[in-house]
This record gives sequence, structure tokens and C-alpha cells, in this order.
Amino acid sequence: MSILEIKNLNLSFLSNNIYYQALYNVNLQLEEGEMLAVVGESGCGKTITAMSILRLLAPNAKITSGEIIYKNQNLLSIPLKEMTKIRGKEIALVPQDPMTSLNPLFTIGSQLIEVIEQHQNIKGKEACTKAIEVLDLVKIPNAKERLKAYPHEFSGGMRQRVIIAMAIACKSKIIIADEPTTALDVTVQAQIMELLKEIQKGLNTSFIFISHDFGLVYEAADKAAVMYAGHVVENSSAEELFKNPKHPYTKALLKTLPNFNTTKLTPIEGQPPSVKDIYSGCSFEPRCEKRMDICKTKTPPCIKQNNACVSCWLYK
Repeated sequence: MSILEIKNLNLSFLSNNIYYQALYNVNLQLEEGEMLAVVGESGCGKTITAMSILRLLAPNAKITSGEIIYKNQNLLSIPLKEMTKIRGKEIALVPQDPMTSLNPLFTIGSQLIEVIEQHQNIKGKEACTKAIEVLDLVKIPNAKERLKAYPHEFSGGMRQRVIIAMAIACKSKIIIADEPTTALDVTVQAQIMELLKEIQKGLNTSFIFISHDFGLVYEAADKAAVMYAGHVVENSSAEELFKNPKHPYTKALLKTLPNFNTTKLTPIEGQPPSVKDIYSGCSFEPRCEKRMDICKTKTPPCIKQNNACVSCWLYK
């Protein structure tokens, strides 16, 4: 059963009195208890799609069309006051850098308890007890004592656990994890991903997992969407994506990964387009080894291929 559905989302940014389109008819679907990975190069639209769900956009950003359906309501059309009740309580965010997300002037406990009191309608000792419970749940040792600590007294991995604790403290139905393992060493990365999987299974929480790391996506995700230049170019199960990638961009991304069979990495020639670059056809065409004449003039539609959807003229 779908808990969240993004339908034909289009978004533009205003610069020098001109709107430049950044998202093009983005369609994504998240099921209950599922982890959906969104992958692609930097600047492809992953984070701005996630921020559109929460309606945490820059002042010069404008959603021009589309719907984001959560519990049979369009999040883009409800009053902002109602949206503030959903943020944090029902849809939570785990940002990239926990150090800049935690206030260095306040203890971990005061920040966590504030979230609980705001969204759970419990105060005082009851809120403190709840804070200890969620810190225990994310496996922070001596949780009661660590409530008195400040963010700088935690390691990077432990700070990330605190952010995750804030996300699950209000029993959020959906957690958006925006590259939650960035700047963490490999061992800590594995611990954080194991923690997210435990939360997913134990609490039946749905995740949107934004990442550059295909290894983490392979290990953790149920479904995967590949984005390029504001388009979802391929959407399928994670297993299908790795076993049988279809879009030339997905194949090119997978070729850049190191493996034991070769010491040579295969980079993708060229650079992703800027938001100010306007294409009449496929935006990946200038970098694509399989490009055809039609790719220069017409944007490919989403074409069904077994259990996958791929936007490429090779499959039309």
C-alpha cells in the first residue's frame, strides 16, 4: 500500500527575473515499510525533491505543477500551519551533516526533549523518559547520562544517531535520510545503515534514502530511482537495477564503481548540465554512447520494461 506518491512534480528557480526548471515531471512511489533509494550525481535533483515533500524550499523556488499525496491529501495544497504539524511528527528528516543540524549551545537532551514535547504533547519527566528510550533504541550507551552532553562531546556517528533518535521519537511514518552516512568511516557507515534497517523492520517505518553510494543502496534498499538533471530516468526494484540496468546513465554509473576484476575505472565523459542549460531532447544525450538523432529533439517518455520504468528512446 502506498504511503506517499509524487505525481508529475515540476519545480523552477527564479534567477535574474527568469525561472529555470530544476525538476521535470518527477514521479515516485513509496510503500509502507519500504526503503526507496534515490541516486544520481550531485545536482541531479535528489535533495530538492525531498525538500519539496517537506515544503522546505528556498524563497526563489517555485513548484509549478504536480502533487505530493500523503494519506490521501496533497501536501502542496494544505495550509502551511497544517504542514508544520506533519513535519517532524509524521515525516521526518535526517540531514547530511548532524553537526550543523544540532545546536552547539544546547545539550543533546534539551534538543531531543523539545522535539518530543512539541509533537507528542508530553512534558517534564515523561518527555525525559521518552528521550532516554529513543537514545537506547539507537544504541547510544549510558543514555540517561548522555542527555547532559553537548554535540561536540559526541563522535560523528553518535551525532547521527541522535538525529535519527529525533526522527523516530515521534514515531514518524516516513523518514527522509539525505546521505546519512556522508563523512563517516566505513565501519560507522555500516552501523548506521544497520540501525536504519532495524528501525524500518521494527517500527515499519518507510524510508526515502538519498545516496551516492551504490554499495549502500544494494545492501539496504528495496526500490531505487535514478535521477539525472531533474528527471527520473530509471525506476525499479534495487535488485533489478543492479542485475539488469537499462538506462545508459545507470549503466555508466555502475561502470564507475571499483571491482575486484579490474583496476581500471570508467568515468562518464563530460559534465551534468546546469539548471540554466535548456535541452529540447534527452538531457543525457551529450554524454550518452547510445545517442540517436531522436534523442536531440524529443524528451523520452517513461517506458515500461518488465517491472521497471526507463526514460530512454532505446526501449520505444
